[in-house]
Amino acid sequence: MRENSDEATSPGVDWNAAAAAFDDEPDHGLRDPEVRAAWADRLRAWLPERASDVLDLGCGTGSLSLLAAEQGHRVTGVDLSPAMIDLARAKLAGRDAVFLHGDATAPPVGEERFDALLVRHLLWALPDPARVLRTWRALLRPGGRLVLVEGVWGAVAPVGIPADRLTALLAPLAGHTRVERLSQDPRLWGGPVEDERYAVVATV
Repeated sequence: MRENSDEATSPGVDWNAAAAAFDDEPDHGLRDPEVRAAWADRLRAWLPERASDVLDLGCGTGSLSLLAAEQGHRVTGVDLSPAMIDLARAKLAGRDAVFLHGDATAPPVGEERFDALLVRHLLWALPDPARVLRTWRALLRPGGRLVLVEGVWGAVAPVGIPADRLTALLAPLAGHTRVERLSQDPRLWGGPVEDERYAVVATV
């Protein structure tokens, strides 16, 4: 399972080698107009209405970065895979976006520089999510928001982070937190899904 690119999600996978085919998954490349429109609608609701500075951590090939840029935001993307970064730069050529090679748990950016942090299917795979959330919060300006798309996958040996655990981790860091369930919207995934998928939007 890999969403929005991070080596920690599947340590045995060479994501540089996998980059060329990464966008073949419906919710990775967003090539299907319906899937693309569904994610664009969600981002419009999650990100600030005004043009803002958005940090896309574990940005992969930049599909969500592109949607954010199309909505008028200034985007910075960070990923550990140079091949993913190259594809993201090509995908957003000519747009107000910059892509950096680096670790999403300690991004090579300054504190209080962003109005929103966008992170998809990454936090669950990290060994100390509470510490990482504190790091990410410090990157936000006052009143900024964390947009975290996460889930729990698999029936026999499920992996992931349940929504109630994530909201508990955010409680000391955020003034307002809301959970939006995503499993019931097959347009986001290119078809029906049975596992738990959700987004948490937390204002700090």
